[in-house]
Amino acid sequence: MTTDATTPGPTREVVFPDVHMHLHTPASTAEGTVVWNERCTAGKSHSFVRHVVFDVSGSKLAGNFRAGQSFGVIPPGLDSTGRPHKLRLYSIASAGSGEDGHGAHLATTVKRTIDEHRETHRLFVGVASNYLADLQVGEKVAMTGPNGKRFLLPARPEAHDYLFIATGTGIAPFRGMLRELDAAGFPGRAALLMGVPHGPDLLYESEWRSLAARHTGFLYLPTLSRQAQEIDASGPMYVDQRLLTHREQLVSMLSSERTLVYICGIAGMELSVLRRMAAVLPAGVREQYMHVEPAAGDPGGWTRRMLHREVKITRRVMLEVY
Repeated sequence: MTTDATTPGPTREVVFPDVHMHLHTPASTAEGTVVWNERCTAGKSHSFVRHVVFDVSGSKLAGNFRAGQSFGVIPPGLDSTGRPHKLRLYSIASAGSGEDGHGAHLATTVKRTIDEHRETHRLFVGVASNYLADLQVGEKVAMTGPNGKRFLLPARPEAHDYLFIATGTGIAPFRGMLRELDAAGFPGRAALLMGVPHGPDLLYESEWRSLAARHTGFLYLPTLSRQAQEIDASGPMYVDQRLLTHREQLVSMLSSERTLVYICGIAGMELSVLRRMAAVLPAGVREQYMHVEPAAGDPGGWTRRMLHREVKITRRVMLEVY
């Protein structure tokens, strides 16, 4: 079965696969076993990001997840009120075939959370993220899921081209999607725009460079916000600015009725991307990705409160921010 998701207006029909959901709930968790836990960032990165792989064989998760979905983790212990910790969701960073090729091992990309309390100014660490980052091989984890039914590759991936835009650990679902496209022989075009503060913060860098070397239809554009760009020595920039530096290639992609846009990362980055798309896309093309009410005014004045109201993305844009 498939879910029909037809976009209004002159756009190509997008059909998403029907997927399994909530096979394991907080009341009936799966048991995952850690089989791999390694650091993703390189050198002197200021971020602490880890690639964690779980063996879920014997559970309903095995063979029943897709790239773009997520799973839940329930950290052990109690919170400050004496209640069990709440469920946290993490993006699956694996293709549907899993890290093992048989759907029994799924991975995620987790960043340690260290922050300052607004009122007390004391540092605190995230409960679930640090729990996952500290896990050792062989340890057991209570898991739920899978979750999510729209941040997926379409049912016929070969019928589309893809613009993937990520910041930080928002790269996780795209790793799985690009692995699935790679396994299918990369039937179309895809571009990955990856934004991080510094070069050592780039995640899965060797995978993207290997993919670009093997497939001429894949364009990889790493983007650094706090240092000069490594690919051309231009100044610091945010990921949306790649729509300017590589305007000809990316606008050409976006002008095709085959192209779908996937945006994943920290909340706020989606607004910058949509503003930039609205500014660079010619009339008639922008409407394929967003419907803008006259009251929205100039894109430079758009706010997040206007998204889904005065600025409504179409079903050719998949959005996941946190």
